[in-house]
Amino acid sequence: MGRSLGPTMLAVAVLFSPDAQAQPLAGADNPQEMLAAQIRMQGFACDKTLGAARDKKRSRPDYAVWTLKCSNGTYRIGRSPDMAAKIETVR
Repeated sequence: MGRSLGPTMLAVAVLFSPDAQAQPLAGADNPQEMLAAQIRMQGFACDKTLGAARDKKRSRPDYAVWTLKCSNGTYRIGRSPDMAAKIETVR
């Protein structure tokens, strides 16, 4: 009689639980770590993050552009919702 939750319903239940509202999302306070993880998943190397800055001139609604400095390179990252990031090596 017990009904199991599917993966989508389980995710919704976790997101809207009272405990989920009390804790910040991972990476919300530290965008450089979130960006570094994203470029690593897409095959780029970022050994140690040194900083991240949002590029306000290149950003637009629903498309954020960041410059991420790593110990082994600098990257320009364009992010759209629900899409892979566009990554350029700056130096």
